[in-house]
Amino acid sequence: MAVPNGWGAADVESPPPLREPLLQQDQPPPLLQRSRSNSTSQVAVVGSNLCPVESLDYEIIENDFFKQDWRGRGKTEIFQYISMKWIFCLLIGLIVSLIGFFNNLAIENISGMKFVITSYMMLHRRFGVAFTVFAASNFSLALLASLITAFIAPEAAGSGIPEVKAYLNGIDAPAIFSFRTLLVKIVGSILAVSSSLHIGKAGPMVHTGACIAAILGQGGSKKFGLTWKWLRVFKNDRDRRDLVTCGSAAGMAAAFRAPVGGVLFAFEEMASWWRSALLWRSFFTTAVVAIVLRALIDVCLRGKCGLFGKGGLIMYDVTSANISYHLWDVPLVILLAVIGGILGSIYNLLLNKILQIYDIINKKGIAYKILLACVISLCTSCLLFGLPWVASCHQCPADTAEPCPTIGRSGNYKKFQCPPGYYNDLASLFFNTNDDAIKNLFSKNTDTEFHISSMFIFFASCFFLSSFSYGIVVPSGLFVPVILTGAAYGRLFGMYAGSTSTLNHGLFAVLGSASLLGGSMRMTVSLCVIILELTDNLLLLPLIMLVLLISKTVGDVFDANIYDLIMILKGFPYLESHAEPYMRQLTVGDVITGPLKTFQGIEKVGNIVHVLKTTGHNGFPVVDEPPICSSPVLFGLILRSHLVTLLKKKLFLRNPAPLGLDAFLQLTADDFAKKGLGHDDRIEDVELSEEEMEMFVDLHPFTNKSPYTVLETMSLAKALILFREVGLRHLLVIPMVSGVPVLGILTRHDFIPEHILKLHPKLYRSRSRRLRFQLPKFR
Repeated sequence: MAVPNGWGAADVESPPPLREPLLQQDQPPPLLQRSRSNSTSQVAVVGSNLCPVESLDYEIIENDFFKQDWRGRGKTEIFQYISMKWIFCLLIGLIVSLIGFFNNLAIENISGMKFVITSYMMLHRRFGVAFTVFAASNFSLALLASLITAFIAPEAAGSGIPEVKAYLNGIDAPAIFSFRTLLVKIVGSILAVSSSLHIGKAGPMVHTGACIAAILGQGGSKKFGLTWKWLRVFKNDRDRRDLVTCGSAAGMAAAFRAPVGGVLFAFEEMASWWRSALLWRSFFTTAVVAIVLRALIDVCLRGKCGLFGKGGLIMYDVTSANISYHLWDVPLVILLAVIGGILGSIYNLLLNKILQIYDIINKKGIAYKILLACVISLCTSCLLFGLPWVASCHQCPADTAEPCPTIGRSGNYKKFQCPPGYYNDLASLFFNTNDDAIKNLFSKNTDTEFHISSMFIFFASCFFLSSFSYGIVVPSGLFVPVILTGAAYGRLFGMYAGSTSTLNHGLFAVLGSASLLGGSMRMTVSLCVIILELTDNLLLLPLIMLVLLISKTVGDVFDANIYDLIMILKGFPYLESHAEPYMRQLTVGDVITGPLKTFQGIEKVGNIVHVLKTTGHNGFPVVDEPPICSSPVLFGLILRSHLVTLLKKKLFLRNPAPLGLDAFLQLTADDFAKKGLGHDDRIEDVELSEEEMEMFVDLHPFTNKSPYTVLETMSLAKALILFREVGLRHLLVIPMVSGVPVLGILTRHDFIPEHILKLHPKLYRSRSRRLRFQLPKFR
């Protein structure tokens, strides 16, 4: 997808128009410099639509009103608050595990019915009818998934992991956690994955878990009368962020039945902020997921889950009790990891280019989005049905533990067009769900089951199909396609180079999946644990660790991980955990822009309304001036939402005087709490008379008296670390010497490269030279 207004243009291809001279060489006067505005884009592609985005505010507001509210809480209310957090984690775990199980069951049975009917037609040599049934079923499922996504919830398109990751970094996009997005994500993912598109359900499950957590964390609903007093305290960004983190961990745990892997995934890849209490709660949430799934799997093991009830990634393990490897196997594993890292980078590059092309198509309208999804579905059906015809039939082995050939169900030996007693090895991979194809590739004692030409065709098909299938207007994930493609690569590598190794082809498939995951997604610890929990084999730990470390290191030399690339394309102003080297050459005073809007401690109503209507700022410094004090003094920072609330409540004074204590009786903390998703108050909705416009408001009791401030001489790199680690939305810049009390406000968009490089164009040249060979960043 193209970068909207190019916030990350410097990261992708060519630099933005850089017209301003470098400050160190031709320094303009400070007032002239700060009169420039920040022109970076504040919109991003959410799902498949362009939407405005805002920053979240994780800072605790310390003003007189909220301090009084917290002092009024007793031990009982504090106990209720802590208890509700754990209850929410329990509910998230229960709901996500049930949805994960239902998703898997629905996909397996819908796909199973499709394969049974198609195989029945193939058995009776009615190949034309079989293809028609297969293609029409896939087309219908993909069409329905794209229709509900495009018309009901475009935010549900894609995996959702970039959106959730951006949210946990402090970026709020509209409707990404709405109830309709949740419904479309669940139904659309079932339909899309069942249509045999090379996409996965792990990414959508992470988004689903985050949606459930965000909805629970809204603190109730006035529309439906759910305004329980206990829920009021959760109407803030900090608590909602913690719940969304637990929800994303639960989603990954439900997708792969990997509770520890889910916690580590949320810690390593998703969350920008972490603490020990959040670790405990997320671990508890994923433990609930694991227990519920285990209980439900026992039901399926008794044969009560339909056609394909025993299939699916959350229901299998690949075990081999006698795994052995030696020192001479290590060089071969290292070579596999190096090639996997290169392939992962190529995959990221290809997907990056395809998404840019898809963005051009998507901009033409909904009809083009749906048409693109239908075309991809038809092409996929033709390849899946046509390619097995080029593979030869193989005689069934005599010592197989399962029926050979298998007809109309999951298995390693698909009959397809072969005569009795023979099977088509390529159809065994194409004519299965992605989960069962992975199981076939991971299975032990199957070194002679697949022919080398069939494995090469399957690897190439998966590599390109998974690249072209992601980005269409359906819920789709990348984890399962990358695991499947990596498993095919590992098998192929084992066939070519494994003759001198003690490792069997199934283990090469596991290591190949790890190498491609590491080369594409650049995670280490979480992927290692997820793979171990998938295969239920701790003996693989040393080899998987080695493969992931090497493939990630090789991939980092060429480009960023796939989710970071997608966020750049979507235009999310994501703040990395590290600062670029050129940021240490600059101070915060070099990047602040203006003009700065401030309010007096006791301000005229008309002035507040004018500033709110003519600016888009969400925070304003409050400055006390004579006669309140001898010289201008920074009192604090007040938020736009709080100003709108004060105007709606009309706590006005006829004369500029302090607010009386009885005025606090008209307000509660719930009035200032953050509203539900997408229901913020707007200044345009406030109706005031001309008389009220001439009155005054005392802002002192509602102003955050301890906002985070930095001196204008602080390095930009140091300020970025502070801004990201604390989770700020506003960072006030104060002068070194007395004069004006505040110079400006740093927001998220002041730290992004496009803005900085516009102010300092000479820095782009050195930065672009450095990016040609980027050293790996270990996080």
